[in-house]
Amino acid sequence: MKQKMYKTTGARGETYGGYHWPLPQKVKGKWIPGEWTTPIEGELEPCENGYHITDAAHILDWANNNLYEVEYKGALVAHDDGDKWVCRQAKLTRKIEKWNDKTLRLFACWCARNALALIEKPDPRSVDAVDVAEKFANGKATVEELAAAWDAAWDAARDAAWDAARAAAWDAARAAAWDAARDAAWDAQIEHLKEMLDL
Repeated sequence: MKQKMYKTTGARGETYGGYHWPLPQKVKGKWIPGEWTTPIEGELEPCENGYHITDAAHILDWANNNLYEVEYKGALVAHDDGDKWVCRQAKLTRKIEKWNDKTLRLFACWCARNALALIEKPDPRSVDAVDVAEKFANGKATVEELAAAWDAAWDAARDAAWDAARAAAWDAARAAAWDAARDAAWDAQIEHLKEMLDL
């Protein structure tokens, strides 16, 4: 069974890359939904030769206006970073309609709330910023309210950074625990985003 893969594009179908240079005349720097890309000749090599696509765990790395499910032909060759793959030929099949500003803002709020839950007494400015951002995503706060909350949250972050700078260095065991917690949080975030997007 083939792995589910995705592609993000700009508003007019343009992408960050993954083209075969020189560009085939048919493609003209865009991916056209429902049409197969021109087959790639030669050895597939990430960032050099092939069409770039990604999995659900890395769609945020390539955020753009639109998100599509992708059908591909042949083998996938992974990039060393593991955040993208290249294939010989691909087609945008299903536009993910829930990939929009509102959903992504609400997802960011969900992530922020989970991070704040790890803090015994989170700064009220940070909590308020998340509340305002959620209201803005739902059309219940203005741009001015969002900007004011953003400024207050940055003040809170700067204050926290100074407090952290004065604190003692963490030992290796604590750092390892934080690494494990970060990885678990990332996995939970990706699963929640997939649910929000119906992936």
